[in-house]
Amino acid sequence: MLLATPALSEGFFSRTVTYICEHGEAGAMGIVINQPLEVELQEILEHLDIEVTDAPNDRTVLAGGPVQIDHGFVLHRPGGDWDSTLKISDQVYLTTSRDVLAAIAAGTGPADHLVALGYAGWGAGQLEEELAQNSWLTVKADPEILFKTDCVDRLHRAGQTLGIDIRLMSGDAGHA
Repeated sequence: MLLATPALSEGFFSRTVTYICEHGEAGAMGIVINQPLEVELQEILEHLDIEVTDAPNDRTVLAGGPVQIDHGFVLHRPGGDWDSTLKISDQVYLTTSRDVLAAIAAGTGPADHLVALGYAGWGAGQLEEELAQNSWLTVKADPEILFKTDCVDRLHRAGQTLGIDIRLMSGDAGHA
């Protein structure tokens, strides 16, 4: 996961935690996991004409990133046979198809899931350059933070895994 440092104090990525889904020579792709939108999952499901027969556990929809904000992405635990699914790790999958949303609405989908609109993307070498500029801290992905921590607490909890309180970090550098 990427934690935005105070170097990213303005714009979309300020104070974000981004779960990296893919990273390779062509670039990187991730989902921001701590920026709630003012829209609930119920509204998304109704807009897609998906009948809700079981209220979803997590009604928060996230701003997953500034790219393709009209496309939905579901991060979830393994289980089920969904179309358009990418295995990220043994514990986390990414699905972009409607069938996983229909299953969530019916109460048969993955119990642990996050729904986001849009994603974060970097071209070849772009993320590496931002890391070199200290724009991001990296932390091992933790499914507990991803699925069991309230979205507004994810940045703080991820920082704690590094032994820091990210809220106390300053964007100003001192000189002795």
